[in-house]
Amino acid sequence: MKRYNIAVAAVLLLFAAASGYTQEPNVMKLTVEEAVKYADDNSRTLKSAQIDLEMKKRAAQYSWNVLVPTVSASGTMSRANQYSTMYAEMLNPLFDEIKGVATRTGDSFASYLPSSPIPTDYSSEGDRWSAVGSLGVSLNLSLAYIDSIRASRAAYEAGKLTWDQTKKQNELNIRKLFYGLLLQQENLKVQETSLENARQRAAQSEINFKNGIVPEISMLQAQVSYENQRPNIDKMKQTVSQQLDTFAFLLGMPVGTKIQLQGKIDPNFIQLNADELYERYGNGNPDVMTLQKNIDMLKMQLGALNFKSYTPALSLGWTTQPVISDITYDWSNSDNWYDNGSLHLTVAWTLSDMLWFSANRQQARDIQDNIRKLEISLETAEQNNEMQIRKTVDSLEQSHQAILSSSRNIALAQRSYDMTSVAYRNGTTELLDLRDTENQLNLAKIGLLNEQYNYMSYMLDLEYMLNTTLGEGK
Repeated sequence: MKRYNIAVAAVLLLFAAASGYTQEPNVMKLTVEEAVKYADDNSRTLKSAQIDLEMKKRAAQYSWNVLVPTVSASGTMSRANQYSTMYAEMLNPLFDEIKGVATRTGDSFASYLPSSPIPTDYSSEGDRWSAVGSLGVSLNLSLAYIDSIRASRAAYEAGKLTWDQTKKQNELNIRKLFYGLLLQQENLKVQETSLENARQRAAQSEINFKNGIVPEISMLQAQVSYENQRPNIDKMKQTVSQQLDTFAFLLGMPVGTKIQLQGKIDPNFIQLNADELYERYGNGNPDVMTLQKNIDMLKMQLGALNFKSYTPALSLGWTTQPVISDITYDWSNSDNWYDNGSLHLTVAWTLSDMLWFSANRQQARDIQDNIRKLEISLETAEQNNEMQIRKTVDSLEQSHQAILSSSRNIALAQRSYDMTSVAYRNGTTELLDLRDTENQLNLAKIGLLNEQYNYMSYMLDLEYMLNTTLGEGK
């Protein structure tokens, strides 16, 4: 019975091990649109850019807070360490002398003097203490605040452009990487097909040698050709696998996530006119729009600086400062309190800021110079954008023609390979000739794939430069 239980347990363990071994790991299947959406939701680069945008949004949303009055409140209780006897030491001898003179002359003036000497120390502990409260409201007003608020809002608009540019750049990179990986996988398929053909030739050569149809050297050449291709294919598989892991990481997936790309490199050919594209979409280039917004922001900053230099600022303030007369007396008695506060209106104008050599005016000149530099950069960006649009449209046309040529070349190379393969099986041609025609066919296939990828890559670049999606009828 014990042996039976052990045997059953062993069978179950083997079954479980076999099940675990044959179970395929979870693989996430992704189309290019799903990859872009996943990156939008999980890309660490976009998350960081989103935080920057939220900061600018918050600054713009509350930029008016410079017009909010500043309110402060405080309360202080203090205990004096030592009584000041300066006045007592000066006035008490004088009062005594005046009283003596008045007494001798019978003058009534002495009745107006204090009946007792000025104290030279605190009479009690309570006299050492004092209590003071304070509540203040102040407001500073300046015409510079107008452009300051506008600049904050313009910074948010520029932040939205930067966010949109970052998002589109990330989408461009994801799409290019996606199709680049598809290209690598298609190249691998071509090489795997070539490897399978080599394996079949090696097997057929071995059969032919055993049947005395071909010499041993032909069999050995076929086997060597097959074995030489295997390491390259294994290396290509490892490279593609590593690239897929890197792509998953860039999408924001956990490390170790396995993905499977679903799609194909199938460009949609459209007729394009560079002049029409630039006239219609040229101003929408993300780099151009960002430079324009930065120029607007600097102009607002310059306006705020000029207002600060050439106009005065108004400061309004009001404080109430209740002070208790006698800390030992009833605090609820209003007679025991007095207000030491005040209301003030101040007009301030830093006249030195108007001097041409002042730090303020030098800062204004720096901003003006930066505006001129950005205007030059803007002009350069506009011209470069036009040049790149024309260049990319030409590259698209050249790539289209290369695709058509590669398609015709594949048909010829396939026919040549099929004829040479038949001749090789019939023993009328050498293995070297067959390998040459196969290499030509593989080069034609890979060339077509590369040109198709190039066309799609150029199209993605053009759509990014124009900040639009191109399709039929556009």
